[in-house]
Amino acid sequence: MAEEQLNYASIVFKNKYSSRSEVKKEEETVYDQVKVQNDRQTAELVPDKEADGRSFQYQHLACLGTLCVILLLGIIALVSYIATWNHDVTRLEELKHNQTVLTTQNENLKRDNKNLTAGNQNLQLKNQQLEALNYNLTDINTNLTTENENLKRDNKNLTQAYTVLDNKVTNLTAGNQNLQLKNQQLEMDKKNLTAQLQNMEKAEMELNISRAQWTYDQYCKINAGGKCQGCQNGWLLSGSNCYAVQNPPPLNQTSWEEARENCRGKISDLVVVVNEDEKNYVRQNSWPIGGVDPGYWLGLRVENGKWKWVDGSDLTDLSWIQQLPATEGQCAVSVPSNGWKSVSCTEKKGWMCKKKALTL
Repeated sequence: MAEEQLNYASIVFKNKYSSRSEVKKEEETVYDQVKVQNDRQTAELVPDKEADGRSFQYQHLACLGTLCVILLLGIIALVSYIATWNHDVTRLEELKHNQTVLTTQNENLKRDNKNLTAGNQNLQLKNQQLEALNYNLTDINTNLTTENENLKRDNKNLTQAYTVLDNKVTNLTAGNQNLQLKNQQLEMDKKNLTAQLQNMEKAEMELNISRAQWTYDQYCKINAGGKCQGCQNGWLLSGSNCYAVQNPPPLNQTSWEEARENCRGKISDLVVVVNEDEKNYVRQNSWPIGGVDPGYWLGLRVENGKWKWVDGSDLTDLSWIQQLPATEGQCAVSVPSNGWKSVSCTEKKGWMCKKKALTL
């Protein structure tokens, strides 16, 4: 009998994370299932009054079972909640531990970042130093490049100079050989000239002897009684000078150059006037030729725009000659009636020679 009154209930265990509405719905489902089964069994087993009493007992039992189920579900829910709470506590502890670890790591990271910042500053300083060093090295490299270019240019110049010197040495060597040949030739010429000089000295000695004899004949023997004079025959003596007045007819008169050559043939030159007395003497002896006063060539002509004497001296008193300024190709003549005149050196005139008198 006892076995007949046992009823079985279907119990469904839900996940601990199910919502309260789902739990309540499941509880209602269990209750309805128990109630339906009890009603069916009661209808089948108690057809009478006694069955009603039993049904009441069954109902109490069903209520008790339901309460047990509810209590069991509550216990399960509480156990699930406690398990969940323990899990959450454990998770919280893990999170706290992880936070502590992260805080430590963060501090380490800050310290490492500080060290990296200091290292970065050091690196920046070293970079600046390296940049300054690089700048200095760049300047040094530029200077070295410039010096290298200068050395290359100097080397090129030295090479060119060496080439020029080598050419000069070659030329000098060839020139030296030529000079040696010329020196040998000069030695030969010197020997020849020495022989010629000796011959000339011998000839000059003979000429001097001949001239001395001629001078003696000209200045001494021709005079009566053997008395020697300062000027040879045909020359005029004035002071320490001898003068020869050449007054040929107009057909035999000469240019200035020809007159000078004639004087040189007489071991003299055209007259050079040094003072006023000599000027007057020359004028007094400038005789007319055939009743004409053409004038006589003096040793005075224009050279480089100046009046110069044949001895190289300048005419100091320009008032002595007319027709200034001096013109190239002009020579001076002495005219008794008009003093000195400037005429073309190619005209035909008489002339006057001058030389030192013989000093006895």
